[in-house]
Amino acid sequence: MIKLIVLNTCQVRPLSMAAILDVFNSVNQQYQHKGLPPFFHIEVAGAGDLPLVPKADLVFIPAFLSGDLGAAVSENREFISWIVAQYQLGVPIASFCTGAFLLAATGLLNGKRATTHVMAAPVFKKLFPHVLLQPEAVVTHDAGLYTSGGATSSFHLMLYLLEKYCGRSMAIEMAKMFSIDMDRQQQLHFAGFSPIRNHSDSVVKNIQEQMEKRYMDITTVDALVREIPVSQRNFVRRFKQATGVTPIDYLQQTRIEAARQLLEHTDLSMMEIMCHVGYGDMKSFRNLFLRITGLTPKAYREKYALAAGRFFTHHLPVMN
Repeated sequence: MIKLIVLNTCQVRPLSMAAILDVFNSVNQQYQHKGLPPFFHIEVAGAGDLPLVPKADLVFIPAFLSGDLGAAVSENREFISWIVAQYQLGVPIASFCTGAFLLAATGLLNGKRATTHVMAAPVFKKLFPHVLLQPEAVVTHDAGLYTSGGATSSFHLMLYLLEKYCGRSMAIEMAKMFSIDMDRQQQLHFAGFSPIRNHSDSVVKNIQEQMEKRYMDITTVDALVREIPVSQRNFVRRFKQATGVTPIDYLQQTRIEAARQLLEHTDLSMMEIMCHVGYGDMKSFRNLFLRITGLTPKAYREKYALAAGRFFTHHLPVMN
């Protein structure tokens, strides 16, 4: 029997905890229906319970409820040494969604591939620059450390682990029971651009504001940098340190976010949208949109546009 420990962290997201318990209890029920003993021995452990768990077979870190993920990590520092000790004993560790922040705080993910909720990726990159973050990934596995993307991606990690421990047939049974699409390979199209603004660099904030107001007519980032008394090299370093991305990435993501809004909420043509967000070449626009969102503009509109024509508007979105 596999001893599965689910960490009951401070600010744990109830839905994440419930999903884990529901899936693995359902697996046990399936085994029992077949006249077999439960496959998993499931325990929920808070920080005070850890001394009673000398060794697990598998450890799960659920997602956090908090919007301040740095604070959530600080509140759960009691778990860090125990997680490290378990990993050193050869125990696989799996984090779900923003639970990756606590796993990264252990240092175990340094130099390894990981993912998290795609909208938490900028903060994750800033806090844990040595982790090889793959924000587009639904699931990652690197040296016994497993991570999943946001929300429903957690189910894909559970299916991945069920196939590893119980076999593919059980994974398929659970996929059917919980109506999970087993073939999803990326989560980029779920993301919106949520830039980091709660930093203290006034020069960077000013350029961020300029990009968000003038993204459609800014020719180059260099033109913006020439307006401030800072060298380009120093500015790029400061910008990435403050926001987690380079200035050109910020401008591109700002433009693509504007294009997303237009695709979702207007019936403007692709050419009109391309021009409005500051691009003059359809192939370049399409390739950039595909790289950032994981979908072509046409596929994105088909997936997310408001269906009824009466909801369409020609009002252009304003970046907040």
